[in-house]
Amino acid sequence: MLTFVISIICLFLIELLYFKIADRYNIIDKPNQRSSHSHITLRGGGIIFPLAVITALMIYQSTHWYLALAVFAIALISFLDDIITLNNKIRISIHFLSVSLVIYQTMFNQDISSYVISEPLTLILILLVFIIIIGVINAYNFMDGINGITVIYSLVAVGSFFMIQEVKDIIILDTQILVVTGASLLVFGYFNLRKKAKAFAGDVGSISIALFLCFFIAQLIYLTQDIKWILLLGIYGLDAVATIFCRVLRKENIFEAHRSHFYQFLANEKKIPHISIALTYGLVQLALNFVILYANAILVYGLFVVIILTYVLIRLRLEGKERLFKSYA
Repeated sequence: MLTFVISIICLFLIELLYFKIADRYNIIDKPNQRSSHSHITLRGGGIIFPLAVITALMIYQSTHWYLALAVFAIALISFLDDIITLNNKIRISIHFLSVSLVIYQTMFNQDISSYVISEPLTLILILLVFIIIIGVINAYNFMDGINGITVIYSLVAVGSFFMIQEVKDIIILDTQILVVTGASLLVFGYFNLRKKAKAFAGDVGSISIALFLCFFIAQLIYLTQDIKWILLLGIYGLDAVATIFCRVLRKENIFEAHRSHFYQFLANEKKIPHISIALTYGLVQLALNFVILYANAILVYGLFVVIILTYVLIRLRLEGKERLFKSYA
């Protein structure tokens, strides 16, 4: 409890200090045709996420310095990208480096690095994990345009991690690390979870917290040898995969910025309040996580199939086939 209170106070002060710096140096997000907001907003408020994660790792679990370095590297390059437009090759290179460090941290803890060369299947699996994490951190970044969704969705994930460690008696990260990380999300949520957000997380926040979540899930899957844990990010993953599928059918460049996600459609075209959208995504994911934690595999996958079918029907109903399969970026 003391750690939580101290974290809230310190991170709140750091956030206020950052706002002054951002305001002074004009670190802002200006609305454009792809935005889901209509007013100028401070960018990079999520800088407290990597600060919290790195500090907590150094204090409570210093053996995880590969993870700390990965979060630092990706946060730094993302913050620079928030301020200036970086060369894509530089940004992608750092992303690759950070993801590699996360994967190595997972292997290092389990002492499997010596088997990678001798076991081709292990190497293939690692490459697959690498691609998935790269996809997740980039897809996660799109959520930042909807007020509250990054905060709520990430809080659901971190809270679920806490429960998983308690219920399954698995220790991946010291509990205090999850507490400090959760505190950073709550502090940012105070400024972002509102009708008119004070700040957006920015690349520095959304990408770094996504990398942190990916590490925990990757470690959890390896320790339990159970792929079901990937569904801890299943709702947003479903939205991202479905959106990519539609963009491919429309012959769009999936690497270009867009506003094709379903939650963007709900906010921009249907004018549904951002907070309502964020809460819906978060609560559905929370319900799924509860089932993942306590139910058997058949029920877990069965529920997710139901969610997929429901999502497809709702999206087809609201957007329509013509809109889904015709470019409207």
